[in-house]
Amino acid sequence: MTESARAGEGRPPAALPGDSTLRGVRTSDKGRLARWARWGAIAVLVGVVGLAASGRLGVRPDTVSTSGDGLRLTVDYAAVARAGLDVPLRVQVDRTDGSDFDDDITLEFNAGYLSMFETQGFLPDPDQSAAVGDDVRMTFNQPPEGSSFVLNYDAYIEPASQIGTDGRISVIVDDAPVASVEFHTTLLP
Repeated sequence: MTESARAGEGRPPAALPGDSTLRGVRTSDKGRLARWARWGAIAVLVGVVGLAASGRLGVRPDTVSTSGDGLRLTVDYAAVARAGLDVPLRVQVDRTDGSDFDDDITLEFNAGYLSMFETQGFLPDPDQSAAVGDDVRMTFNQPPEGSSFVLNYDAYIEPASQIGTDGRISVIVDDAPVASVEFHTTLLP
């Protein structure tokens, strides 16, 4: 065998003009499945970006209310939020007969719900607060002028909070809840 013949050993034969190196190669169903999976993932990604751009992945407020013992309790809260965002939490207690408040107002929150917030505080500040089991009870000694009391909670979702939670707020009269609402805040990534 000559030197030039040995140099060509192990190489594939050169393709002739017009021949394709892909002739006879079949695509598998796995290749097609992978291509459809990539297109599906791209479609999901475009959908998530579209939802985010429309604001649907931001804070979505909701309202719950109930009545009992001549009082109406209304709570505005964040039904959907994300960590680090400011969220509404507004509690309003109204006398259903329209008469003025003439006594203390006591509200009770479940502490687990309040734990997902970083806060600047309540407005107005409670005159007294105490832990009652798994709840926080706040008493406001100065009755508001008129038939409506409003409490605002200046807060945002703590950055470490990744899971939503259930909330409960009650109006307490003579150490018993007379009006209670329950709600849920869902946290998105």
